[in-house]
Amino acid sequence: MRNRTTEVGDAVPTTADRPDPVWRDVTRPVAERVDALVAAMTLEEKLAQLVGVWVGADPSGAGVAPHQHDLTAEPVVWDEVIASGLGQLTRPFGTRPVDPVAGARSLAASQRQVVGANRFGIPALVHEECLTGFAAWQATAYPAPLAWGASFDPDLVAAMAGLIGGSMRAAGVHQGLAPVLDVTRDYRWGRTEETIGEDPYLVGTVGTAYVRGLERSGVVATLKHFAGYSASRAGRNLAPVAIGPREFADVVLPPFEMAVRDGGVRSVMQSYTEVDGLPSAADAGLLTTLLRDTWGFDGTVVADYFAVKFLQALHGVAEDEAHAAALALTAGVDVELPTVRCYGAPLRGAVERGEVAEALVDRALRRVLRQKVELGLLDPDWSPLPADVEDLRLDSPEARDVALRLARESVVLLANDGVLPLRPGVRLAVVGPLADDPMAMLGCYSFPAHIGVHHPDAGLGLEIPTVLSALRDALGGDVAHARGCEVTAEPDADDVAAAVAAARDADVCVVAVGDLAGLFGRGTSGEGCDATDLRLPGAQADLVRAVQATGTPVVLLLVTGRPYAIGDLADGSAAVVQAFFPGQLGGRALADVLTGAVSPSGRLPVGIPGDPSGQPGTYLTAPLGRRTEVSNVDPTHAFPFGHGLGYHAFTWSPVRLSPGGGSWATDGEVEVELDVRNPGDRPGADVVQLYLHDPVAQVTRPVVRLVGYARVELATGASARVRFRVPADVTSFTGRDGRRVVEPGAVQLRVSRSSADVHEAVDLRLVGPLREVDHTRRWLTAVSVTHEEVQRA
Repeated sequence: MRNRTTEVGDAVPTTADRPDPVWRDVTRPVAERVDALVAAMTLEEKLAQLVGVWVGADPSGAGVAPHQHDLTAEPVVWDEVIASGLGQLTRPFGTRPVDPVAGARSLAASQRQVVGANRFGIPALVHEECLTGFAAWQATAYPAPLAWGASFDPDLVAAMAGLIGGSMRAAGVHQGLAPVLDVTRDYRWGRTEETIGEDPYLVGTVGTAYVRGLERSGVVATLKHFAGYSASRAGRNLAPVAIGPREFADVVLPPFEMAVRDGGVRSVMQSYTEVDGLPSAADAGLLTTLLRDTWGFDGTVVADYFAVKFLQALHGVAEDEAHAAALALTAGVDVELPTVRCYGAPLRGAVERGEVAEALVDRALRRVLRQKVELGLLDPDWSPLPADVEDLRLDSPEARDVALRLARESVVLLANDGVLPLRPGVRLAVVGPLADDPMAMLGCYSFPAHIGVHHPDAGLGLEIPTVLSALRDALGGDVAHARGCEVTAEPDADDVAAAVAAARDADVCVVAVGDLAGLFGRGTSGEGCDATDLRLPGAQADLVRAVQATGTPVVLLLVTGRPYAIGDLADGSAAVVQAFFPGQLGGRALADVLTGAVSPSGRLPVGIPGDPSGQPGTYLTAPLGRRTEVSNVDPTHAFPFGHGLGYHAFTWSPVRLSPGGGSWATDGEVEVELDVRNPGDRPGADVVQLYLHDPVAQVTRPVVRLVGYARVELATGASARVRFRVPADVTSFTGRDGRRVVEPGAVQLRVSRSSADVHEAVDLRLVGPLREVDHTRRWLTAVSVTHEEVQRA
């Protein structure tokens, strides 16, 4: 970097020395404040706003980003890198364990240095990961996104996001790198745990709720990963994507459209993806034409970590770092993360040589500065130290309450012959590698799994009850325990024998198996932890079979980051319970469900396969994707998308259709309603699901796809009326010529308990002209739930 004094003082007028510079005048329009800054800046100062700096990056090889050890080998010289300003600070809390109060004070000190070093007094925007909570030591670890999907409860997810954002803002953080809106396409992909599910409607509605919650707290939400990342070949991380434009438009893009239009999101992270040979970081059609010109997004596009460099190093579409910077900036990547590399000296040289227009730098700069102005970072009264910093606590009682509620709602009861709930006084054995391991509750982006594992001396920073400890607390008696085997290691015969003995002496045996999250091969689930097939890792299935052979009723408890094929294991179990990394209070939530303190109400956001070697396809498939007579491979799920049981069945009335019969205008809407009643002896919740079946269309369509749902919570004996108001636009799809259309003809709405369990089908006919629709279409089915008074004798 050039010397700061020779670069600044001589090159530009000293407008920053005025007592009232335009950019600090809060009475002026944001655009005017931004324009004044842009006009006053040198090229060096402009580029400084387009990069992040990762001071605490660990180049040891135990990284948390792809190729981190290769690309952070050169130490950052802090005084030099902030001399002309700084766009973003990368993960000051999420790089190593740090006491929250000390971390906030340290961050404030860094911000003072950034402000003091640049002529304009502009602080850095601070970003952190926040997928399962603020990724900081001692911060609440919430359930993973698959658990959000399993809850079918967007309102609770929004409440969680608001609490996450509040804790981040209180610590001095401005931007969160979440949510992930990738739609699951192949369960083998290690990042399946980070997705909300396999259906774009579920992903879009729950993900948009998260965006609203985070944005309302004052923290910038960041959509990840734009777009197509989850459709990689063979489920391999950062692998090429082979996907057609119709699947891309109808499955991959809708959640992002929804969050941009309805969520008020202010940032998007481009994906590592290359789709049909074109990397997302160099795709102007995606990042500018579609995202900005068509959808109207006006926030910042930030690079996934090292993605600009990857255009040269991995994709081979750039000959050097300057070329990579030119491709990314032209495509629409505004900020290079996590640290300065291509957007520093290489981009400066390209601009000075006339290879990149400075107008492109200014375009990105305006977006960055506008966001800083809107966040108040250039206001005269801005302070780097958050208010009440000494009272900063990142794991509050309110946060733990929401984490527990979401964990409870996400537990899915797949099968039950009556062994659950566990009866009082039962002789219980709890075995399996995940029975007494607190890390079994956590996804790979929770701080203890993501960072804490590299700093074991710091401890977890949280109290995380295990399934075993929570069951012992709940049952108040002696609960036998044996580990049986490890998640991946070769089993020890004595350990297996101990588990079998514990099961044989019990009335019921809970076998806890599944995943341990990690990164880049350091776990069985998580980023870079992809699976070759869908068998349970290691010898866990053999342990389950050995325990089943005792004849003791087995409760198969799966705590995983992806669905596993458990066909024969389910057949041999008295009950099957699925949890998707339920967070720090997941052990207590599971004990509450197993003992009956809470009736299970989760529904599968992904199907559970039957055969581990069959195609790991999702339920969202055309007829030829289902079982056929011309193939010996049966891809039918053992438990389908949307499936889930309670401890008693709710009763549903016949479906009523709005006046007008079965005629549905292609520009109109239709209403269907039903009554739901809880006849059981305990409160509970049910999820009414609405699917569309389009039997004949100009292109092949999924046999069924979700177009609405309602989570209905009812006290004992209570009932509620559920009404769906469905716009014809939800039937739209990308037709033969690439246009999205609402096509007249016969369709069917299926009010269902799962994608395969239809309560009642309503035949309808869309009438009127073929309509072309776009991103302004009405993609949401309006839902109302009206509770009725409990009838008492």
